[in-house]
Amino acid sequence: MDIRSRNRVVVTGREDGPVVMLAHGFGCDQNMWRLVVPALAENFRLVLFDHVGAGQSDLAAWNAARYSTLDGYATDVLEICRELGAGPLTFVGHSVSSMIGVLAANREPERFEKLVLLTPSPCYLDDGEYRGGFSAEDIDELLESLDSNYLGWSGAMAPVIMGNPERPELGEELTNSFCRTDPAIARAFAHTTFRSDNRADLPGVSIPTLVAECSDDAIAPAGVGAFVQAQIKGSRLVTLEATGHCPQLSAPEATAAAITAFVRDVR
Repeated sequence: MDIRSRNRVVVTGREDGPVVMLAHGFGCDQNMWRLVVPALAENFRLVLFDHVGAGQSDLAAWNAARYSTLDGYATDVLEICRELGAGPLTFVGHSVSSMIGVLAANREPERFEKLVLLTPSPCYLDDGEYRGGFSAEDIDELLESLDSNYLGWSGAMAPVIMGNPERPELGEELTNSFCRTDPAIARAFAHTTFRSDNRADLPGVSIPTLVAECSDDAIAPAGVGAFVQAQIKGSRLVTLEATGHCPQLSAPEATAAAITAFVRDVR
């Protein structure tokens, strides 16, 4: 299989710069990084890609069994790294891709120099003292609504996920991104995402890690970032000057600056 075509891999930016891989979240594609790419490309060699089932990836490569867990997506990340021969690199994962990065780095840490976990959540379910933001009933209702009417769910949920109600164009963009995704694949990815629990994987991370949270995030609420930071030894936590779950769109300058400072190790 042609891995570059499968995941629509795009390499851009400074040819002699450190390699930074950008991985998008649920319902999105690599286009979600377009506002941070110009700033990052000045200093870094950038690798962008679409998860199988998203964007312009090869939909024929999607397999329900392979992608029933986040491990399948982590395998894809490692295959892209091998295909490009790039590394060790910095992996920037947004939302669910932050945990995909954790899984990939735990399996083959030699391929990664650093991790940036952007608005991460290792578990969306409230569990005892851990507050993931959703009760079991919430998640059941969310997935039932998505299963029964994906387009309607997209129109209702995307603005909530995006936040920034004073900038409705951002919510509209995310809605359109959701609606471009094949509904059957989106439903499967949503079940994989919202029922995942990667809390036990966090202590296994052995490479320098930045946890970047937003000040008001409906999907990764306050406290989740601190939990992730506490579980990954030596990691840093930064609260971006941004609200919502997609700071690469709502606050691209702050997002690019945080990534740049961490990769270049500027404190």
